[in-house]
Amino acid sequence: MERLGTGIGWRPEIAEAVEAMPGIDWVEAVAENVCPGHVPDSLLRLRERGVTVVPHGVSLGLGGADRPDEGRLADLAARAEALGSPLVTEHIAFVRAGGALTASQPLEAGHLLPVPRTRDALDVLCENVRIAQAALPVPLAVENIAALFSWPGEEMTEGQFLYELVERTGVHLLIDVANLHTNHVNRGEDPAKALGELPVEAIAYVHVAGGFERDGVWHDSHAHPVPRPVLDILADLASRVSPPGVLLERDENFPAPQELERELAEIRGTLTTAPAEGRTVRFLSDKATRGTDPARQRLALAQAALLSALVAGTPAPEGFDRVRLRVQSRALSAKRADVVAKVAPELPEILGAAAYRPAFLSYAQCRPMTGGYRRDALDFAEHLLDSGGPGGTGARRELELWWRERSGPTPPAAHPGARLVRAARSAMHRRRPALRSA
Repeated sequence: MERLGTGIGWRPEIAEAVEAMPGIDWVEAVAENVCPGHVPDSLLRLRERGVTVVPHGVSLGLGGADRPDEGRLADLAARAEALGSPLVTEHIAFVRAGGALTASQPLEAGHLLPVPRTRDALDVLCENVRIAQAALPVPLAVENIAALFSWPGEEMTEGQFLYELVERTGVHLLIDVANLHTNHVNRGEDPAKALGELPVEAIAYVHVAGGFERDGVWHDSHAHPVPRPVLDILADLASRVSPPGVLLERDENFPAPQELERELAEIRGTLTTAPAEGRTVRFLSDKATRGTDPARQRLALAQAALLSALVAGTPAPEGFDRVRLRVQSRALSAKRADVVAKVAPELPEILGAAAYRPAFLSYAQCRPMTGGYRRDALDFAEHLLDSGGPGGTGARRELELWWRERSGPTPPAAHPGARLVRAARSAMHRRRPALRSA
């Protein structure tokens, strides 16, 4: 695997600061936020300087029961080619459930959820990884995720699960040491034991990030400084192998550039004080993946039941920690509210900042997400209109105009007059769907 060096997660909010930072060898960009035909100028300038850019996917759902979506794979491949990337990365997680395999409503989590460490889940994951590898123009690396809860009846530790995944597919690993810390606090898992079981020579690079603890639960926020326990796990990893790359992740609450540079210096220092011992690992064993159709069916039913409990208020499946599932459910609703406010910033403006969040959380309790965040924003606006909100006549009129111009077949125009004409035309030719029960 190509040696990457020290990098930072590229985000639009810190693009200028990242370009000016000394010693940045590479950056990682969220794949879904990059359009191949309109790569941000900042990333193009970094590429021209020889800085490597790696697309990091968040929506493929390799750990889900369904086979990877061909369209999503094609999009990920296009981003790798547009950025001239040496590899692409994704997560060992499921992000949606339901649908054809379960003959139930498709549900979206809007978040990365853990897969059970079982033989069924491993068989499905291995086949999904092989499908993705065949569709991508560059090598794939997959990341361990942070979790608030555990699946009952697991058959392997995280290290054993990842070792066998690598052995059977040859996939590379993106090891997030912050996620190992999260799972230590939330699930009682020993990071040193996980590192001892990992095929460390398969590591493509490492993530380092911050979070916070509240009421005994660690939240992997990517919005706080990197804590000492995470750096200690990085040091343990670096004593076992020299990772080809290490990257600082920060997604929100961005500090001054000097603070990010200080954290990067601390990461570099941690790596240099931990000499690697080196290990060997076997790839691509002769273990064939068993027929996965029955495993997919079983996994699909289990994931749909869990996701329904998290986002649709159905009873928690047997064996799960109900308190932790409630924490996860609240976190999913809060994330939905935050992301919808970003993809549709007009909604908090129309409703008022103080009224938007409680209104959305009330909506989220009875309306699971089924089609991504942009669809969620439209469904939320429609829900408000159907239920008689928002408060004033002016706000309702503004919301209805917003909903009509975005739910029609034509994208919104910049000129106010054009928007009004299109809204009137839409009112004549398109009836808003009938009211749905809340």
